Amino acid sequence: MVKKGENIYKRKDGRWEGRYVKQRNLEGKIKYGYVYGKKYNEVKKRLLHLKASTRREKSNITYNGLFSDWFLLWMNQYLKKEVKVTTYSIYSNMIHNYMIPYFGKMKMSQLGKKEIQDFIYSLEERNLSSGYIKNLFNLLQKSIKEAEEAGYLDLNITKNIVLPKNKSNSVKALSISEQHQLEKVAFQLSECSATILALYSGMRIGEISGLKWGDIDFENDVIQIKRTVYRVTKSNQQNEKTTLIEGSPKSQSSQRIIPLSKNLKNYLLEKKGVSTGEYVVAYKGKRVEPRTINYRFKTILKNACIKDIHFHSLRHTFATRCLEQGADITSLSRLLGHNSVKLTLDTYTDSMLENRRAVISAVDSLWSTTKNS
Repeated sequence: MVKKGENIYKRKDGRWEGRYVKQRNLEGKIKYGYVYGKKYNEVKKRLLHLKASTRREKSNITYNGLFSDWFLLWMNQYLKKEVKVTTYSIYSNMIHNYMIPYFGKMKMSQLGKKEIQDFIYSLEERNLSSGYIKNLFNLLQKSIKEAEEAGYLDLNITKNIVLPKNKSNSVKALSISEQHQLEKVAFQLSECSATILALYSGMRIGEISGLKWGDIDFENDVIQIKRTVYRVTKSNQQNEKTTLIEGSPKSQSSQRIIPLSKNLKNYLLEKKGVSTGEYVVAYKGKRVEPRTINYRFKTILKNACIKDIHFHSLRHTFATRCLEQGADITSLSRLLGHNSVKLTLDTYTDSMLENRRAVISAVDSLWSTTKNS
Protein backbone atom coordinates (compact mmCIF):
# COMPACT_ATOMS: atom_id res chain seq x y z
CA MET A 1 0.00 0.00 0.00
CA VAL A 2 1.27 3.46 -0.92
CA LYS A 3 1.84 5.55 2.19
CA LYS A 4 1.32 9.30 2.39
CA GLY A 5 4.57 11.21 2.05
CA GLU A 6 6.50 8.44 0.26
CA ASN A 7 6.41 10.18 -3.15
CA ILE A 8 5.84 6.91 -5.00
CA TYR A 9 3.22 6.90 -7.75
CA LYS A 10 1.95 4.49 -10.39
CA ARG A 11 2.38 5.79 -13.94
CA LYS A 12 -0.03 5.41 -16.81
CA ASP A 13 2.36 2.97 -18.49
CA GLY A 14 2.01 0.62 -15.48
CA ARG A 15 5.43 1.32 -14.00
CA TRP A 16 6.06 2.81 -10.55
CA GLU A 17 7.87 6.12 -10.17
CA GLY A 18 9.68 7.31 -7.05
CA ARG A 19 10.78 10.89 -6.48
CA TYR A 20 13.34 12.26 -4.03
CA VAL A 21 14.97 15.62 -3.30
CA LYS A 22 18.32 15.50 -5.03
CA GLN A 23 19.46 18.96 -4.07
CA ARG A 24 18.15 22.35 -3.04
CA ASN A 25 19.68 25.81 -3.17
CA LEU A 26 19.53 28.34 -0.35
CA GLU A 27 16.51 30.01 -1.97
CA GLY A 28 14.65 26.73 -1.53
CA LYS A 29 14.44 25.71 -5.20
CA ILE A 30 14.38 21.93 -5.48
CA LYS A 31 15.97 19.64 -8.03
CA TYR A 32 14.34 16.20 -7.97
CA GLY A 33 15.78 12.80 -8.74
CA TYR A 34 13.64 9.94 -10.07
CA VAL A 35 13.71 6.16 -9.98
CA TYR A 36 11.49 3.70 -11.88
CA GLY A 37 10.52 0.04 -11.58
CA LYS A 38 7.87 -2.52 -12.43
CA LYS A 39 7.01 -3.22 -8.77
CA TYR A 40 6.19 -0.86 -5.92
CA ASN A 41 8.50 -2.58 -3.40
CA GLU A 42 11.36 -2.48 -5.90
CA VAL A 43 11.01 1.29 -6.30
CA LYS A 44 10.62 1.80 -2.56
CA LYS A 45 13.83 -0.12 -1.81
CA ARG A 46 15.85 1.79 -4.43
CA LEU A 47 14.34 5.09 -3.29
CA LEU A 48 15.34 4.50 0.36
CA HIS A 49 18.91 3.71 -0.78
CA LEU A 50 19.10 6.86 -2.92
CA LYS A 51 17.69 9.06 -0.15
CA ALA A 52 20.23 7.69 2.31
CA SER A 53 23.07 8.27 -0.16
CA THR A 54 21.87 11.82 -0.86
CA ARG A 55 21.68 12.60 2.86
CA ARG A 56 25.25 11.39 3.37
CA GLU A 57 26.37 13.70 0.58
CA LYS A 58 24.42 16.61 2.04
CA SER A 59 25.87 16.08 5.51
CA ASN A 60 29.04 17.81 4.31
CA ILE A 61 27.11 21.01 3.56
CA THR A 62 27.64 23.80 6.07
CA TYR A 63 25.02 26.50 6.30
CA ASN A 64 25.95 29.30 8.67
CA GLY A 65 22.88 31.41 7.99
CA LEU A 66 20.44 32.36 10.76
CA PHE A 67 17.79 29.81 11.63
CA SER A 68 15.20 32.60 11.79
CA ASP A 69 16.00 33.47 8.15
CA TRP A 70 15.45 29.88 7.13
CA PHE A 71 12.23 29.77 9.15
CA LEU A 72 10.82 32.82 7.35
CA LEU A 73 11.84 31.37 3.99
CA TRP A 74 10.13 28.09 4.80
CA MET A 75 7.03 29.87 6.04
CA ASN A 76 6.60 32.00 2.91
CA GLN A 77 7.59 29.43 0.29
CA TYR A 78 6.27 26.18 1.74
CA LEU A 79 3.81 26.63 4.58
CA LYS A 80 1.84 29.26 2.68
CA LYS A 81 1.07 26.77 -0.09
CA GLU A 82 -0.02 23.97 2.24
CA VAL A 83 -2.66 25.63 4.44
CA LYS A 84 -5.71 27.86 4.13
CA VAL A 85 -5.28 31.64 4.29
CA THR A 86 -6.93 31.75 7.69
CA THR A 87 -4.70 29.00 9.08
CA TYR A 88 -1.62 30.66 7.65
CA SER A 89 -2.55 33.91 9.39
CA ILE A 90 -2.79 32.11 12.74
CA TYR A 91 0.52 30.30 12.19
CA SER A 92 2.19 33.53 11.09
CA ASN A 93 1.24 35.24 14.35
CA MET A 94 2.51 32.26 16.36
CA ILE A 95 5.82 32.29 14.50
CA HIS A 96 6.38 36.05 14.88
CA ASN A 97 5.33 36.08 18.53
CA TYR A 98 7.36 33.09 19.73
CA MET A 99 9.73 31.51 17.17
CA ILE A 100 11.48 34.54 15.71
CA PRO A 101 12.04 36.37 19.05
CA TYR A 102 13.43 33.25 20.75
CA PHE A 103 15.79 31.96 18.07
CA GLY A 104 16.70 35.50 16.95
CA LYS A 105 20.37 35.54 15.96
CA MET A 106 20.99 31.81 16.41
CA LYS A 107 22.78 30.27 13.44
CA MET A 108 21.37 27.17 11.80
CA SER A 109 24.57 25.27 12.63
CA GLN A 110 24.03 25.98 16.35
CA LEU A 111 20.57 24.38 16.47
CA GLY A 112 20.36 21.03 18.23
CA LYS A 113 18.19 18.99 20.60
CA LYS A 114 19.19 21.09 23.62
CA GLU A 115 18.19 24.37 21.95
CA ILE A 116 14.82 22.93 20.91
CA GLN A 117 14.14 21.48 24.37
CA ASP A 118 15.09 24.80 26.00
CA PHE A 119 12.61 26.52 23.68
CA ILE A 120 9.83 24.18 24.87
CA TYR A 121 10.73 24.86 28.51
CA SER A 122 10.62 28.62 27.86
CA LEU A 123 7.08 28.27 26.50
CA GLU A 124 5.99 26.36 29.61
CA GLU A 125 7.40 29.13 31.79
CA ARG A 126 5.12 31.55 29.96
CA ASN A 127 2.13 29.45 31.07
CA LEU A 128 1.03 28.60 27.55
CA SER A 129 -1.36 25.67 27.25
CA SER A 130 0.04 22.25 26.38
CA GLY A 131 -1.99 22.21 23.16
CA TYR A 132 -0.61 25.57 22.04
CA ILE A 133 2.97 24.48 22.80
CA LYS A 134 2.47 21.31 20.77
CA ASN A 135 1.19 23.37 17.83
CA LEU A 136 4.31 25.55 18.03
CA PHE A 137 6.51 22.46 18.18
CA ASN A 138 4.76 20.95 15.14
CA LEU A 139 5.53 24.11 13.15
CA LEU A 140 9.12 24.03 14.30
CA GLN A 141 9.39 20.34 13.44
CA LYS A 142 8.05 20.84 9.91
CA SER A 143 10.49 23.64 9.16
CA ILE A 144 13.39 21.61 10.52
CA LYS A 145 12.38 18.62 8.41
CA GLU A 146 12.68 20.79 5.28
CA ALA A 147 16.10 21.99 6.48
CA GLU A 148 17.15 18.39 7.07
CA GLU A 149 16.01 17.40 3.58
CA ALA A 150 18.15 20.23 2.22
CA GLY A 151 21.11 18.94 4.22
CA TYR A 152 21.48 22.04 6.40
CA LEU A 153 20.88 20.16 9.67
CA ASP A 154 21.67 16.74 11.10
CA LEU A 155 18.77 14.32 11.00
CA ASN A 156 16.36 13.64 13.87
CA ILE A 157 17.19 16.61 16.10
CA THR A 158 13.48 16.92 16.99
CA LYS A 159 13.20 13.31 18.16
CA ASN A 160 12.69 12.56 21.86
CA ILE A 161 11.84 16.16 22.72
CA VAL A 162 9.83 16.24 25.96
CA LEU A 163 6.51 18.04 25.50
CA PRO A 164 4.15 19.10 28.30
CA LYS A 165 1.37 16.69 29.19
CA ASN A 166 -2.19 17.59 28.30
CA LYS A 167 -4.03 19.38 31.06
CA SER A 168 -7.79 19.01 31.13
CA ASN A 169 -9.41 22.40 31.46
CA SER A 170 -13.01 22.35 32.59
CA VAL A 171 -15.33 24.13 30.18
CA LYS A 172 -17.22 27.18 31.37
CA ALA A 173 -20.95 26.83 30.85
CA LEU A 174 -23.79 28.96 32.18
CA SER A 175 -26.11 27.56 34.80
CA ILE A 176 -29.76 27.24 33.79
CA SER A 177 -30.71 30.33 35.84
CA GLU A 178 -27.87 32.35 34.26
CA GLN A 179 -28.97 31.20 30.82
CA HIS A 180 -32.51 32.39 31.50
CA GLN A 181 -31.19 35.77 32.66
CA LEU A 182 -29.16 36.10 29.48
CA GLU A 183 -32.03 35.06 27.24
CA LYS A 184 -34.33 37.60 28.85
CA VAL A 185 -32.05 40.42 27.69
CA ALA A 186 -31.24 38.88 24.30
CA PHE A 187 -34.92 38.42 23.42
CA GLN A 188 -35.44 42.18 23.79
CA LEU A 189 -33.30 42.88 20.71
CA SER A 190 -35.25 43.77 17.59
CA GLU A 191 -32.74 42.04 15.29
CA CYS A 192 -31.82 38.34 15.35
CA SER A 193 -29.60 37.67 18.36
CA ALA A 194 -26.33 35.77 17.90
CA THR A 195 -26.61 34.83 21.58
CA ILE A 196 -29.89 32.96 21.05
CA LEU A 197 -28.51 31.21 17.97
CA ALA A 198 -25.44 30.01 19.87
CA LEU A 199 -27.44 28.80 22.88
CA TYR A 200 -29.85 26.72 20.77
CA SER A 201 -27.64 25.51 17.91
CA GLY A 202 -24.10 25.33 19.32
CA MET A 203 -22.73 27.24 16.34
CA ARG A 204 -19.33 28.95 16.48
CA ILE A 205 -19.18 32.74 16.36
CA GLY A 206 -17.69 32.76 12.83
CA GLU A 207 -20.37 30.36 11.60
CA ILE A 208 -23.09 32.61 13.03
CA SER A 209 -21.54 35.65 11.35
CA GLY A 210 -21.56 33.88 7.96
CA LEU A 211 -25.03 32.33 8.27
CA LYS A 212 -27.47 33.36 5.53
CA TRP A 213 -31.22 32.93 5.39
CA GLY A 214 -30.71 30.65 2.41
CA ASP A 215 -28.81 28.24 4.67
CA ILE A 216 -31.92 27.62 6.77
CA ASP A 217 -34.39 25.09 5.37
CA PHE A 218 -37.62 25.94 7.18
CA GLU A 219 -39.53 23.15 5.38
CA ASN A 220 -37.20 20.37 6.50
CA ASP A 221 -36.23 22.12 9.77
CA VAL A 222 -32.45 22.13 9.35
CA ILE A 223 -29.62 24.68 9.41
CA GLN A 224 -26.78 24.04 6.97
CA ILE A 225 -23.33 25.26 8.04
CA LYS A 226 -21.68 26.27 4.76
CA ARG A 227 -19.31 29.08 5.64
CA THR A 228 -17.54 30.91 8.43
CA VAL A 229 -16.09 34.41 8.82
CA TYR A 230 -12.48 35.00 9.94
CA ARG A 231 -10.42 38.08 10.63
CA VAL A 232 -6.87 37.56 9.36
CA THR A 233 -3.71 39.62 8.96
CA LYS A 234 -2.90 41.12 5.57
CA SER A 235 0.84 40.58 5.75
CA ASN A 236 3.74 39.29 7.82
CA GLN A 237 4.97 42.74 8.72
CA GLN A 238 4.87 44.21 12.20
CA ASN A 239 1.78 46.27 13.10
CA GLU A 240 -0.09 44.66 10.22
CA LYS A 241 -3.70 45.47 9.53
CA THR A 242 -6.40 42.82 9.44
CA THR A 243 -9.13 41.97 6.98
CA LEU A 244 -12.27 39.82 7.01
CA ILE A 245 -12.47 36.62 5.00
CA GLU A 246 -15.60 34.59 4.41
CA GLY A 247 -14.57 31.01 3.69
CA SER A 248 -15.42 27.37 4.21
CA PRO A 249 -15.70 26.00 7.76
CA LYS A 250 -12.51 25.02 9.62
CA SER A 251 -12.80 21.31 8.72
CA GLN A 252 -14.93 18.88 6.74
CA SER A 253 -16.76 17.83 9.90
CA SER A 254 -17.64 21.49 10.53
CA GLN A 255 -19.67 21.52 7.29
CA ARG A 256 -22.67 19.99 8.95
CA ILE A 257 -26.45 20.01 9.26
CA ILE A 258 -28.05 21.06 12.55
CA PRO A 259 -31.71 20.15 13.20
CA LEU A 260 -33.88 23.22 13.77
CA SER A 261 -35.92 23.09 16.97
CA LYS A 262 -39.52 24.30 17.03
CA ASN A 263 -38.89 27.33 19.28
CA LEU A 264 -35.79 28.45 17.40
CA LYS A 265 -37.64 28.03 14.11
CA ASN A 266 -40.47 30.30 15.25
CA TYR A 267 -37.93 32.85 16.53
CA LEU A 268 -36.02 32.87 13.23
CA LEU A 269 -39.17 33.09 11.11
CA GLU A 270 -40.21 36.15 13.11
CA LYS A 271 -36.81 37.81 12.54
CA LYS A 272 -36.75 36.85 8.86
CA GLY A 273 -40.03 38.68 8.40
CA VAL A 274 -38.39 42.01 9.26
CA SER A 275 -34.95 41.28 7.79
CA THR A 276 -33.68 43.47 4.94
CA GLY A 277 -30.58 41.45 3.95
CA GLU A 278 -29.33 37.96 3.19
CA TYR A 279 -27.49 37.46 6.51
CA VAL A 280 -29.31 36.17 9.59
CA VAL A 281 -27.34 38.30 12.06
CA ALA A 282 -27.19 41.69 10.40
CA TYR A 283 -27.14 45.44 10.92
CA LYS A 284 -28.87 47.61 8.34
CA GLY A 285 -29.00 44.61 6.03
CA LYS A 286 -25.26 43.92 6.20
CA ARG A 287 -23.35 41.07 7.81
CA VAL A 288 -22.15 41.54 11.40
CA GLU A 289 -18.56 40.36 11.87
CA PRO A 290 -17.42 38.19 14.84
CA ARG A 291 -15.66 41.06 16.59
CA THR A 292 -18.86 43.12 16.62
CA ILE A 293 -20.89 40.10 17.76
CA ASN A 294 -18.52 39.75 20.69
CA TYR A 295 -18.78 43.46 21.58
CA ARG A 296 -22.57 43.22 21.62
CA PHE A 297 -22.40 40.05 23.71
CA LYS A 298 -20.40 41.89 26.39
CA THR A 299 -23.18 44.48 26.59
CA ILE A 300 -25.82 41.77 26.96
CA LEU A 301 -23.81 40.16 29.76
CA LYS A 302 -23.57 43.47 31.58
CA ASN A 303 -27.29 44.16 31.27
CA ALA A 304 -28.08 40.63 32.46
CA CYS A 305 -25.76 41.08 35.48
CA ILE A 306 -23.75 37.98 34.56
CA LYS A 307 -20.02 37.54 35.08
CA ASP A 308 -17.82 38.26 32.08
CA ILE A 309 -17.40 35.15 29.90
CA HIS A 310 -16.30 34.53 26.34
CA PHE A 311 -18.90 34.13 23.59
CA HIS A 312 -17.58 30.59 23.04
CA SER A 313 -19.00 29.68 26.46
CA LEU A 314 -22.46 29.76 24.85
CA ARG A 315 -21.39 26.82 22.69
CA HIS A 316 -20.26 25.00 25.84
CA THR A 317 -23.59 25.86 27.46
CA PHE A 318 -25.46 24.34 24.50
CA ALA A 319 -23.39 21.14 24.77
CA THR A 320 -23.92 20.95 28.53
CA ARG A 321 -27.69 21.33 28.16
CA CYS A 322 -27.68 18.55 25.54
CA LEU A 323 -25.84 16.21 27.89
CA GLU A 324 -28.16 17.10 30.77
CA GLN A 325 -31.05 16.04 28.55
CA GLY A 326 -29.45 12.67 27.89
CA ALA A 327 -27.85 13.26 24.48
CA ASP A 328 -25.44 10.55 23.36
CA ILE A 329 -21.87 11.66 22.80
CA THR A 330 -21.78 10.71 19.10
CA SER A 331 -24.81 12.86 18.26
CA LEU A 332 -23.40 15.77 20.26
CA SER A 333 -20.06 15.47 18.47
CA ARG A 334 -21.85 15.72 15.10
CA LEU A 335 -23.91 18.70 16.24
CA LEU A 336 -20.78 20.56 17.35
CA GLY A 337 -18.83 19.68 14.21
CA HIS A 338 -15.95 18.08 16.10
CA ASN A 339 -13.35 16.09 14.16
CA SER A 340 -13.70 13.14 16.52
CA VAL A 341 -15.86 11.79 19.32
CA LYS A 342 -12.70 11.67 21.46
CA LEU A 343 -12.45 15.47 21.30
CA THR A 344 -16.03 15.76 22.53
CA LEU A 345 -15.41 13.26 25.31
CA ASP A 346 -12.21 15.00 26.43
CA THR A 347 -13.92 18.41 26.41
CA TYR A 348 -17.12 17.50 28.22
CA THR A 349 -16.06 14.64 30.46
CA ASP A 350 -16.94 16.60 33.65
CA SER A 351 -20.32 17.63 32.24
CA MET A 352 -21.18 13.96 31.78
CA LEU A 353 -20.81 13.14 35.50
CA GLU A 354 -24.56 13.14 36.08
CA ASN A 355 -25.02 10.81 33.10
CA ARG A 356 -22.48 8.45 34.63
CA ARG A 357 -24.31 8.64 37.97
CA ALA A 358 -27.53 7.63 36.17
CA VAL A 359 -25.77 4.65 34.60
CA ILE A 360 -24.45 3.53 37.99
CA SER A 361 -27.92 3.91 39.50
CA ALA A 362 -29.42 1.81 36.73
CA VAL A 363 -26.88 -0.95 37.34
CA ASP A 364 -27.37 -0.63 41.10
CA SER A 365 -31.09 -1.30 40.68
CA LEU A 366 -30.16 -4.81 39.52
CA TRP A 367 -28.55 -5.57 42.89
CA SER A 368 -29.56 -9.05 43.86
CA THR A 369 -31.98 -9.36 46.77
CA THR A 370 -30.72 -12.89 47.51
CA LYS A 371 -28.16 -11.46 49.95
CA ASN A 372 -30.87 -10.69 52.47
CA SER A 373 -32.97 -13.76 51.84
